[in-house]
Amino acid sequence: MKLHNIKRILGVGLIVLATACQPIEDPDYLENSTDVDGVELVATQSTPGGNKIQLEMVSPGITGYWDYNIGQALTNRVEFVYPIPGTSTFTYVGTLGKEFFTKTIDVQIDVLDSPLEQDWYDLVSENTSEGKTWVFAGGPSPDGQRWWYMSPPNDPSAWESAWWNAAGDCCPPQDAAGKMKFDLDGAANFTYWANESASPQLAGFALDTENMTLQINGGNILGFEEPWGNPNGLYTIIELTEERMILYNPSNSGGTGWTWIFKPE
Repeated sequence: MKLHNIKRILGVGLIVLATACQPIEDPDYLENSTDVDGVELVATQSTPGGNKIQLEMVSPGITGYWDYNIGQALTNRVEFVYPIPGTSTFTYVGTLGKEFFTKTIDVQIDVLDSPLEQDWYDLVSENTSEGKTWVFAGGPSPDGQRWWYMSPPNDPSAWESAWWNAAGDCCPPQDAAGKMKFDLDGAANFTYWANESASPQLAGFALDTENMTLQINGGNILGFEEPWGNPNGLYTIIELTEERMILYNPSNSGGTGWTWIFKPE
């Protein structure tokens, strides 16, 4: 190879190396298109005080998503039927360009004039404010039935497989004679009783009808005891009808799955 070609290659290499060492962009180039006060959120109800709601972020140059409590929408505009009467707060999470922000808007819902998805009625009844009470579909003493048992882990389709029929064979949970109620009286309310004489314990819940999960917030379902329960309160819904609810925990601290079967009180 000729000497001048070698020099040319070395020269190009040094230029490439020097260029690679330079920052491609100034990290401070981003600028905010507005401030948080300049972000306009709009809520529109299909009827005055009704529960069919459209949320929209109308300010230009802003991107983000809506968190409307029972779900999220990765768009600036979302329409949904909300199941809870009263004043509800919805949150928009976005970026101004240089920084992230959150902003909320309140909506007053006076009447549930748009029908909910059937799963809501199955869980809380048609009388959403009064709610619905659920108990174990068996027991409270061992009765040979399957209503609280060990299942294969991480496989909702295997919920019927009982590796150990705990409640049916020998060892029902301590709250086998308890009950729990779901209602929408001003909020998504969850009430738990360990037994017939126990004081009620109040908490909340979130029903995700798209992903078929039930989240208990700040409380426990019947049969929550360790290691079988789920400390984070999230359960996969296998079945939810007017007459039966089947929940599944794919992975508990004991290293297995677990299945719960409930019926209306």
